[in-house]
Amino acid sequence: MKKIPKILLRKVILFTLFIFFINSCINNSENSDKTKMEKNKISINKENFGKYDGKNVYLYTLTNSNGLIAKITNYGAIVTSLIVPDKQGNFDDIVLGYDNLEDYIKDSPYFGAIVGRYGNRIAKGKFILDDKEYTLAVNNGNNHLHGGIKGFDKVVWDAEEIDNKEGVGLKLKYISKDGEEGYPGNLEVTVTYTLTNNNELKISYEAVTDKPTPVNITHHSYFNLAGAGKEDILNHELMIDADKYTVVDKELIPTAELRDVKDTPMDFTSPESIGSRIAAVEGGYDHNYVLNNNGKFAKVVEVIEPQSGRLMEVYTSEPGIQFYSGNFLDGSNIGKNGKKYNKYYGFCLETQHFPDSPNQPSFPSTILKPGEKYGYTTVYKFLL
Repeated sequence: MKKIPKILLRKVILFTLFIFFINSCINNSENSDKTKMEKNKISINKENFGKYDGKNVYLYTLTNSNGLIAKITNYGAIVTSLIVPDKQGNFDDIVLGYDNLEDYIKDSPYFGAIVGRYGNRIAKGKFILDDKEYTLAVNNGNNHLHGGIKGFDKVVWDAEEIDNKEGVGLKLKYISKDGEEGYPGNLEVTVTYTLTNNNELKISYEAVTDKPTPVNITHHSYFNLAGAGKEDILNHELMIDADKYTVVDKELIPTAELRDVKDTPMDFTSPESIGSRIAAVEGGYDHNYVLNNNGKFAKVVEVIEPQSGRLMEVYTSEPGIQFYSGNFLDGSNIGKNGKKYNKYYGFCLETQHFPDSPNQPSFPSTILKPGEKYGYTTVYKFLL
């Protein structure tokens, strides 16, 4: 038998190794693509979260194509978790909340909830509509706040899972009956959360009524872009596209004056850290800003946490936004993973009509009438 020349043998071995290497790369690439596809698969999962008022409460976990996660319960239409990446790609929960339903029921300062029928305050819990005076539940000193003693944040909503081109979502419905918390009219409310594949938490609000009634529904997440419970929010840099704000009295009721923010600690027309001038604002920030969007859907807020690099934008067509700096948090709220939520550990950006509008003729009207449809959308968008 003739011997194979060494040089030819060497070439055969090298060629074999080359083919093996190519096949290995292809297999690894296929496995990597498969893992990536599995990781980025959008989904919505439902699990039991407890019971309230004899009704089942569920927790829904929404995941978008980029791995962002929103957890929402049909009790109070609450966003319990919102998990987004930082500039290093590390994911963390950026909203304050609790691990279980019992804590939300027992003691929650509206963590992540939908509030209504009227978000914010109505002075003395009274207003006149069509020559009739209505008396609402009083739950904030002398005033009515966020829908009263049992507002939208404390009821069980009907939930329907949705899946569309934008992403995954949850449609929540509730009927607020005539006389509930003192309000006139049966109000049918629909709130739709969508976690889009553009890294947005989109919230759409709709309502119809059979009697004239004030309506001002909003979302009340406490954000901390460094991670919930890690530290305060004073180093966050905030921009609000608003030249004026509604001046309030000692009970945080508007005086009807719209005051310029220029050359005051209220000015966030260019980015400023939340903590840079908060000491000059009595009690901290808890004010309605008069937005410059002229009723059009537009970006109205930008906020960044410098260390993590997390950047959030807020879009809305509403005329106002309540900026609240977590002044009343005091460490007594033990949140997720046993973390204490101290003063300034979260901030709220509540898109809205102005506080106490039913008693302020100069403010944009919040009265919804039969045959009309209440509706607007707010988007919280996350960028790196």
